[in-house]
Amino acid sequence: MAPRFTYDGGAVDPGEIANIRFTVSETYLGDPVRIPVTIINGERDGPTLCLTAAAHGDELNGIEIVREVAHEWDHSALRGTLICLPVLNVPGFIAQQRYLPIYDRDLNRSFPGDGSSTSAKRIAARVFRNFIEPCDIGLDFHTSTRGRSNMLHVRGDMEDPSVARVANAFASNVIIASEGPSGSLRREASEAGTSTITIELGEAHRFQRPLIDSALEGVLSVMAEFGLLETETVKWPGWRTIIDGSDEKTWLRADAGGLVEMHHDRGSLVEAGDRVCTITNPFKTDVTVVEAPFTGLLIGVPENPLVYPGNPLCHLVALDGPTLRAFRQSQSQPVDRV
Repeated sequence: MAPRFTYDGGAVDPGEIANIRFTVSETYLGDPVRIPVTIINGERDGPTLCLTAAAHGDELNGIEIVREVAHEWDHSALRGTLICLPVLNVPGFIAQQRYLPIYDRDLNRSFPGDGSSTSAKRIAARVFRNFIEPCDIGLDFHTSTRGRSNMLHVRGDMEDPSVARVANAFASNVIIASEGPSGSLRREASEAGTSTITIELGEAHRFQRPLIDSALEGVLSVMAEFGLLETETVKWPGWRTIIDGSDEKTWLRADAGGLVEMHHDRGSLVEAGDRVCTITNPFKTDVTVVEAPFTGLLIGVPENPLVYPGNPLCHLVALDGPTLRAFRQSQSQPVDRV
C-alpha cells in the first residue's frame, strides 16, 4: 500500500483524490490567499511526482497541462502520488502579470522560502515545505516572457544524475544544461532532494494546444520512466541536443531600434550566415540585417515586433553533426513542429 500523504491541515489516504484550496498568505483585508492543489494518492506504493505551473502569473500553458493531468486522466493504475499545483502565483494570476503584485517580487527567485521574511518568501516556504520538498520528482512548467515565444525545451542540472534522468525521460528535443538561478524552484527543489526540471513552452497569456499536447506526452514519459504508470513507455523524441556550454548558445540582439520582420519560425534550423530577421524604421529606409553566427536551432523568437537597440531577438542553440543529420531526417517526415 502507498503511504498517506500529509500536509499542514490535512492528509490524503491511498486510493483517494483531494482537491483543496491551500492558504499561503492574506490580503490587506485579512482574507486568505489560497492556491488550488490536487493530490492523487495511488493505491500502490511508488514515487511522488509534483507538477507545478504559473510561478509567473501570466504563464498559462502549464496551467492547462497540470489541470488535464489532474482532472482528465485515469489514475486507477497509478503507483505512487501526484501533487498537482496549477497556479502557484495566485495574486499574479489574478492580476495577469508575471510577478507578485504590489512589491513586484519574483516568486521563482524566492524558494525554498522563509516563513519570517518577505511576502514572496513566506508564500514560497508554505508551498515548498508542504508540496515540493516531500516529492521525489518535479516538473515545473513555464513559458517565455510576454512578447516572446519558446520552442518546447527542458532546462535542468545535467551534472546531477537524478535530474538528468528526469530531463532525458521528458523526451524533448532540446535540453539546456544548467543548475538554474538561485531561488528558482528547480534549483532549490533539486538541492533539497526533489529532482526537478523546468519545461519551457510557448508564450505568456496563451493556451497553445500543440505545445500543451506535446508536454502531456512528456509527462507520460516521465511517469513511465519512474514507474508511476506501468502501462506507458518512455518516449524517444527522434533527435536530441544537450546544450551545456556558452559557446553552444547565444542571444541574437538588436543593433538598431525599429520593427522586426522574422524570416524563420520558432523551431527552425538556420545555417551560419542566414538572414534570421531584419529591422527597419517606419520609412523602411534603414535596414539592419541580423544573421545567424552559426548553424543552429531557433528555440526562442519574438512575438512583439518592436525593439530597442540591445533588445534580445532570438535564442539560437548549436547542433552538432550527428544531431543535425537526425534533425534534417526528422523534418523530411510529416510531423507537427512545436
